Amino acid sequence: MALNKEITVMSPEVIIPLKDAMTLQRDEVLALHKNYGNTGLVTLMGLVNYDRLFVKAEGTRVWDSEGHEFLDFLGAYGAMSLGHNHPLVLNAVEQVREMPNMIPASLPSMLAALLHNLAVVTPGRLKRSFHCNSGAEAVEGALKTARAATGRTAFVYCQNSFHGKTFGALSVTGRERYRQAFKPLLPGCVEVPYGNTAALKKALDEYGPAAFIVEPIQGEGGVSVPPPGYLAEAAALCRASGTLFIADEIQTGFGRTGDMFACQHENVEPDIMCLAKSLGGGVEPIGAFITTDEVWQAAYGGVDKATLHTSTFSGNTRAAAAAVAAIEVIVKQKLPEAAAEMGDYFMSGLLELQKKYSLIKEVRGRGLLIGVEFKKPGNLADKVTLGMASKLANEYMASLVAGELLNRHRIITAYTLNNPNVIRLEPPLTVTREEIDRVLNALDNILQHNKGFFSFAAASAGSALRSLRRK
Repeated sequence: MALNKEITVMSPEVIIPLKDAMTLQRDEVLALHKNYGNTGLVTLMGLVNYDRLFVKAEGTRVWDSEGHEFLDFLGAYGAMSLGHNHPLVLNAVEQVREMPNMIPASLPSMLAALLHNLAVVTPGRLKRSFHCNSGAEAVEGALKTARAATGRTAFVYCQNSFHGKTFGALSVTGRERYRQAFKPLLPGCVEVPYGNTAALKKALDEYGPAAFIVEPIQGEGGVSVPPPGYLAEAAALCRASGTLFIADEIQTGFGRTGDMFACQHENVEPDIMCLAKSLGGGVEPIGAFITTDEVWQAAYGGVDKATLHTSTFSGNTRAAAAAVAAIEVIVKQKLPEAAAEMGDYFMSGLLELQKKYSLIKEVRGRGLLIGVEFKKPGNLADKVTLGMASKLANEYMASLVAGELLNRHRIITAYTLNNPNVIRLEPPLTVTREEIDRVLNALDNILQHNKGFFSFAAASAGSALRSLRRK
């Protein structure tokens, strides 16, 4: 199918049917995204060839339209805990294909099973859950629930946090770059340093917030692990002040960190927990928040308050079936234990690389949520790359490494949103030692041949410029 790249207005004659959509070529896909989508994002993705067209996926492997095989160590930012197209999850969705997917004026049977299963696998007295379509929606629901249950209005959140980009979630997200264009945001949101219980106590005493929302490990913040005991002390402080403790386990949940949920490493029982990403088994989009019976009843108990928080797609049969199957696979295959074992192996290999190469500033994480932070060089002058080398090396060093991994070694990774000098490593929990070794060897090769900041940045910047010229 040959598309006219100059078309700017769609008409009935050029509607693309499904059979043609499935066979679009790479240049056609790029043209459509440029004309009708986010043109700036297309340009950004093209800098390191993230605009490849992937056409097949299985487990930790994906294939592009040219037949090249890639290893996926990004895993959709943690959503692919079971890998791509897990057969048991796909089969679950297939099994319910004749059931009604959405009848809001009903109580869906598949959702009933999911409600029960989440109450079983989550910690403490967490019992009642609401199901939505994404992590940001889960955060929105958690914030609303905290206000409704407590009658308070303020929220406390952490610097460098990431909870989503809808208005409420963005209001408690700790990076100004994503907030500035949308101000004024939700009032009464107070920021405190991550890992600092003294600052948290001061905020709790001063503002009397409805809730404190925190990630057990800050994913987009650069895979930042708090000091030992921080979560437990923070939860205790919240309870003493009548503030609800919201654990955002959207990226850390369902085995990613070596336990079913990251807060369980410190035996913390949240009042509300936010879930998403791997809950859908990598097949269906689904999010949820779960809370105690006491909090739920205070917010939504009784007929009068039963419809205060609803959603058209909430609990649809196919998403619920995928989630039921995903939880079953995670539990039966003991994937949290596998993540702990493979994570230790991976971390050990990365720490050995850190000893060899000064470019690596720090390796941190838990289980199979790992961040590698690279040092920032001093100012660089590079006329050949029009100054791009200096900018990339100082602000996006991890993206240069990710570009090398992708283009030279066919390994998919990415940097963290709030700290672009940190590369994230989040493979499926089913990853093997052989696959981890492939990544370790690739990093060793990249760093061995790019020991200088300037040469590394210049080489990557040159590749980016050539990529832009081609496109």
